[in-house]
Amino acid sequence: MSQTRRSLLTSLAAASAASALAPWGAFAQAAYPTRPVKVIVPYAAGGGTDFFARLVFGAMGEQLGQQFVIENRPGAGTNIGAEAAARAEPDGYTLLLGDTATFATNRTLYRKISFDPYKDFSPISLTGRFALVLLVNTNKLPVTSVQEIVAEAKKTPGRINYATPGLGSPFHLATELLSQGTGIKLTHVPYRGAAPAVQDLVAGQVDMMFIDFTTARSQISGPIRAVAVASPQEFAGLPGVAPVAAHHQGFEAWAWQGFVAPAGTPPEIVAKLNETYRRVVANPEIRAKLVAAGIDVLQSSPAEMAAYMREEGAKWDTVIKTAGITLE
Repeated sequence: MSQTRRSLLTSLAAASAASALAPWGAFAQAAYPTRPVKVIVPYAAGGGTDFFARLVFGAMGEQLGQQFVIENRPGAGTNIGAEAAARAEPDGYTLLLGDTATFATNRTLYRKISFDPYKDFSPISLTGRFALVLLVNTNKLPVTSVQEIVAEAKKTPGRINYATPGLGSPFHLATELLSQGTGIKLTHVPYRGAAPAVQDLVAGQVDMMFIDFTTARSQISGPIRAVAVASPQEFAGLPGVAPVAAHHQGFEAWAWQGFVAPAGTPPEIVAKLNETYRRVVANPEIRAKLVAAGIDVLQSSPAEMAAYMREEGAKWDTVIKTAGITLE
């Protein structure tokens, strides 16, 4: 991991954890907003992203005196919602809560998309990241570490298979990063969503998979074992589970999120939204709910988010092209 990247993530996590901001009522009202603000969530209602949006943007609406209306626009790996946001008026009344796919990987994964994440959006702030955990069904693959997985895979290339919630998902790309970094060949078994993938892991139909910590922690029992985490250091939620990076230097993968406005949104509106977001996630009650949902809460400046988007884009661009992953 580059020093720039390490410094950025360290500063974002530290800033999020240590925010000391004025009380809720101290935030002075200005002209914006004078009517409801639409927040496009490019996922179906009920998931983790939707939960975050309704909690955080609901509180932002209370701060700013206008309702923040969540509009779920799922489909095409977040592209449908992102395209709608990119075409919206840059007046601060349409926002997008996107993720790794929206801002870093879809530009390479898809043969054609109608937006450019670097040119068509004004970043506001990173919002959170989800730790990824490598689960193994030890009845199928009797190992206790990544080193043992690598050793087994080198004995019989392609014999070990892994599940993912879909082609090009952060979980798929994390496994590709592992296989490329260690020089092993694994067989990919893509599913249409996380639930059926996890079900088949538990049933012994597949050997292993990366999945987010929130899902992973409810599955770790019996033959299902957590053998590694994709964060660069040990993850607090799984003490004693080593990071992949402990033996494969530089390995790091997260599912992360952030929110943006259409490009050209006035900087004073971007600044106000950024400050309001910081105040909301500094609230202990809201922060506790986010942490309980498995979210590592982040905050950043717009410039820091823009830099992180480009760095993640360059990193995953290499992984995707090396693996030859293409989506229509």
